[in-house]
Amino acid sequence: MTQENTPNHPTGEAGSSGSAQPAYGQAYGSGYGQGAYQPTSPSFQPAQPSAWQGQPGFTAARPAAENSAGPQAAQATAYSPAQRALLNVRTEVGKAVVGQSAAVTGLLIGLLANGHVLLEGVPGVAKTLLVRALAASLRLEMKRVQFTPDLMPGDVTGSLIYDAQAGRFDFRPGPVFTNILLADEINRTPPKTQASLLEAMEERQVTVDGQPWPLPSPFLVVATQNPVEYEGTYPLPEAQLDRFLLKLELPLPTREEEIEVLARHARGFDPTDLEAAGLRAVTDADELASARQQVARVQVDTPVLGYIADVCRATRQAPSVSLGVSPRGETALMRTSRAYAWLSGRDFVTPDDVKSLAIPTLNHRIQVRPEAQMDGTTASAIIANVLATVAVPR
Repeated sequence: MTQENTPNHPTGEAGSSGSAQPAYGQAYGSGYGQGAYQPTSPSFQPAQPSAWQGQPGFTAARPAAENSAGPQAAQATAYSPAQRALLNVRTEVGKAVVGQSAAVTGLLIGLLANGHVLLEGVPGVAKTLLVRALAASLRLEMKRVQFTPDLMPGDVTGSLIYDAQAGRFDFRPGPVFTNILLADEINRTPPKTQASLLEAMEERQVTVDGQPWPLPSPFLVVATQNPVEYEGTYPLPEAQLDRFLLKLELPLPTREEEIEVLARHARGFDPTDLEAAGLRAVTDADELASARQQVARVQVDTPVLGYIADVCRATRQAPSVSLGVSPRGETALMRTSRAYAWLSGRDFVTPDDVKSLAIPTLNHRIQVRPEAQMDGTTASAIIANVLATVAVPR
């Protein structure tokens, strides 16, 4: 087992460019020095350090050959067209959004792993702009729904409308029939409307009057919630929280980033006109489908599968936890680790990939005991302690 140092503030928040807060793998380190894990595949080709490495808010694990024999041992690996296109998405989104690069990566992982994402941040940190810019750079349709206390399930999924001329009821699709659905302030609507999204998120369809209606592909729900104002809200139940693949926390920008935001607006930047900002589409749904197929072929060796299981099982044994990570959370961590490895230019998953995605994948799946919450214990801190104590395969 490699000795890990637990960070002083293991919040696991998705950091922005230059942010002092750790993001994904930054908090826990991405190299275990000598004796790093090596995949068992005989066709293994060690990649160069990922193009994602060194990007603000994102740390990619170093290849095993570089860890053990220096940079000269790493052989060049050509990126596929899908990988190069998704690498360019970050650049395009950066034309509209300052910082929040880790959140962009998290959203891409959600798309690649065919999951949904929960964004949490105070008002004004560009959550809506981020999703709009992402959809534009991917050439995907995006719709936004402002969740309010009087929103009905039919307002989201669609409803039957009577056609007087034809003498029949016709189905009118709701805003959920899109590629990316931004569910803004999802915790402000009653549980009945929140639950209307469950079938859409899990089954990729909605059922109206016994008739199923399939949703377009790809389909991603990006839900937002405000972490500082809880009056008049309806907290998401654990069963629905578990449906989200990732929970990403968007911090306030640094001073340098705020100055850049002001400078862009002083130059005439209009958040409603992304085309004027120079943002262009660099990929499309077909290329994203190809990328998903490549991610599904990323190798996960048995020792890494065992490590994922050990990490998740350890959360259930923590004394401060009343409900630990379920088997669904284990499969979610494997899926996000696969996507992370693929974005890093590798065709195999390492324990570092698991560490990097553990907090954003698992922190919303853990219930902390009330007495532990009063002492300031958070789910992110519990996961950080688990990562520091569970043995890492070599």
